[in-house]
Amino acid sequence: MNAMSLPTFVMVLVSVAMICCGQLLFKEVGNRLAVGMEPTQLQVVWVAAVAIGIYGLATLLWIHILRSVPLTRAYPFMALSFVIVPLGSILFFAEHVRPQYFIGTALIVAGVVVTTLSNP
Repeated sequence: MNAMSLPTFVMVLVSVAMICCGQLLFKEVGNRLAVGMEPTQLQVVWVAAVAIGIYGLATLLWIHILRSVPLTRAYPFMALSFVIVPLGSILFFAEHVRPQYFIGTALIVAGVVVTTLSNP
């Protein structure tokens, strides 16, 4: 299989997006615990449960994808999480990054493109 079908490509991107959402929700759990909430409080448990649920669904989707796509073809897309999660941290948590971050993210995206185009 030389090219990934459009539906499979979309599923790969959805899986990556789900992993990123889970990571951002885990950060929110950490933030809630850092301000003194107890791990057993409903506001913490709920966010943690949603994060774990999204991760679980993403894992099932990933397994479904890998039934028909070589791991060497699909896995480079997971590198996009190194771009998306920090961007989400900037947007949702007002975290700051140094300008070098944007150079690094451009290199990651270029690497995904090169890897994907060169992978049979």
